[in-house]
Amino acid sequence: MTGSKNGQTFQRFGVEGAPLLAALHADAFQGGEIWDEASFVSLLGGPGTEALVISLDGHPAGFILTRTVLDETEILTLAVHPRFQRMGLGRRLVESILPKGKIFLEVSVSNRAAKKLYDASGFVQAGVRRGYYQDGSDAIVMISRI
Repeated sequence: MTGSKNGQTFQRFGVEGAPLLAALHADAFQGGEIWDEASFVSLLGGPGTEALVISLDGHPAGFILTRTVLDETEILTLAVHPRFQRMGLGRRLVESILPKGKIFLEVSVSNRAAKKLYDASGFVQAGVRRGYYQDGSDAIVMISRI
């Protein structure tokens, strides 16, 4: 475990965490673009990629998956189980990586909750990727203020 606050604990995972991450991702993105276990194994097997899981009272509640190359970190995905949403866990996960420096991400134009979270965490819009997601929706490219 890498930290604890108010019953919340953090734990880093490598490829051994792929089944847990896939399950959390499926729960968080019901009806959306879901990454399976093989996707997480592939991502976590690459250099600079790591997963940080947040648990609440011992129950895995969400995670953030990042990839760092040189001095830039990309948030690949952030997922919080619906039962644990609106409890500030997503924000705690984002705040946990902010010390890494320059961070960027893509977020669907239709994901208002995530956009609001990133805005509140100090990210600003840097561009738009048209038709980025499988459903054809655009992605807003965001970057952390340094």
